[in-house]
Parts: sequence; structure tokens; C-alpha cells
Amino acid sequence: MKPKILLEDLAKAVPISEKVLWDNLHFTQDPMWISMVRSSLRELNEHDGRILVETLTTQGGSNAIKYGLTQADQKKLKAQKHTVKTREKVVAVSVPENETDIGQQPAMSEDAEVRESIRIQAELARIGEQMGMKIWIPRSDRQRVLSYLGRKLPSLVDSLPLNYDSTTLTTIENIDVLWLKGRAIVRAFEVEHKTSIYSGILRMADLMALQPNLDIKAHIVGPEERKEKVFQEIARPVFSLLDGKPLSERCTFISYDSVLELAKEKKLQYMSDMVLEQYQESATDE
Repeated sequence: MKPKILLEDLAKAVPISEKVLWDNLHFTQDPMWISMVRSSLRELNEHDGRILVETLTTQGGSNAIKYGLTQADQKKLKAQKHTVKTREKVVAVSVPENETDIGQQPAMSEDAEVRESIRIQAELARIGEQMGMKIWIPRSDRQRVLSYLGRKLPSLVDSLPLNYDSTTLTTIENIDVLWLKGRAIVRAFEVEHKTSIYSGILRMADLMALQPNLDIKAHIVGPEERKEKVFQEIARPVFSLLDGKPLSERCTFISYDSVLELAKEKKLQYMSDMVLEQYQESATDE
């Protein structure tokens, strides 16, 4: 079926906040108006339907107004351009960016929690460096991690020495801390806190789905009281049916307290990453 109106340029989409819609539609006058656009097949009254058709018809013609895209829109559009080749076809996928950009300040209610997560991220980087690892931290977090450490991190790499497709690399680059040896990832850490409750778990799952044969020791790092919640989430069916092993068998939990305890160790330079086996906990051990 041929569409009657086609907006080929995303910039021609009309924001709901524009006066032509916001001031004239009936449903936007209701405090609960968003329920009308959150799901499909909602019936509009004749007045609202006519306004929407007239507006879209104008936007589909030569007199269309280009509203432009916000920075958030541009990020979403960029994320949609990744693809993955499966056995049957090429599939478009989304690779979300880290939630916090350089210079972005967290809300006051989240400030202490975010500081604690940055502290743990910094300690993981320092521990890995003392063990002789090269360290990767997402560019969006580097300023705050280095600020916490109060010094440069000589082991910090500017680019990942990995030979993967762009989608996999983009996913890996957003992982909170990587320990690298040569051209291999030795350990991958996602530091969880309430302000990004599932982002780390999802990112690890994305990586396992993209590279099912990749042998990376992956860890979710969080407060002890969140351990059971992490185990519940990584045991969800969607994560248990990944190619290769389920996420619950490939990803363990390490508490904040365990990281801080290990950070106090005086002989880290004589230890290997295998010491983490003493601190990690697995959902399969439950």
C-alpha cells in the first residue's frame, strides 16, 4: 500500500510542543495527554484527527518546515545506524551511549551515589594497572576517574587494539573498565548504581550476543545489597538463551566492598587477575 503522506526527512517531523499542535489538539490539554501517544491504535476525536492530517499534509509538501533535531535526537539516530550480519540477513541494532557525558553534572539526589561509582571505577583501573594491565575507560568517564585518582594513569590506552566490527567496538568502548593484555581483553567490569540500574547488564549481554565465542571474564560490580537483584536480572530468559553460554554463566558479581578490600592489598604488582576468583560470586552458585 502506497503511503498518502511520506516525511522522508526526519527533521520534518513536528514536535508535539509546537504551537500548531500543542495549542490546538484537545488531548494535549489533559495532564495525562502522553497516554494518547504511548501506545498504538488509540482513537482520536475528529477535531484532533483533522489537525494532525492537515499538519502532516503540509509537512509532506513543498512548504514543509524543518524543525531540526535536538542533541538527544541526533544521538538516537546515530545509535540506529549500527548493523549486525546474521546467518540470514543484516539486522539494524541500537548501541546506547553512556548515560553521562563529560561535564554533565548529576542531580543532587544522585550525587553521592555517582561519586561512589566513580571511586570504584577508579580503584578498578588502579588495581589493574598495578597488576601490569593496560586500562580502558570510556572517554565520557575519564575526566572524573582521573580527577578522583589525582594523577594521570600511564596504563590508560587511547584506543582499543581490537579487531572487531564497528558495532562490537562501539559496545566494548562503553564498558566501564577493561583490563587489557596485549591485544586481548582479560577482564571487563560494569559498575552498577541505581541511576543506571540495568545499563551494565544490558551492555554485557549485548557483547555476548555480538561475539558469542569471545572468552571474556565479565563482572558486574555493585553494592552488596544489590547482588540478588543482579542475579535475578542476568538469569532472565532473554539473557539465558544467548548463543554459547547463558549470561549467568559468563558474568559474575563483585561487591564494592570486595573491590575496596582488594585495593588495600600491598602486593598487587605480584598478583595476577586470577585473584578476582576469590572475590567474585556467581548466580549459578546460588
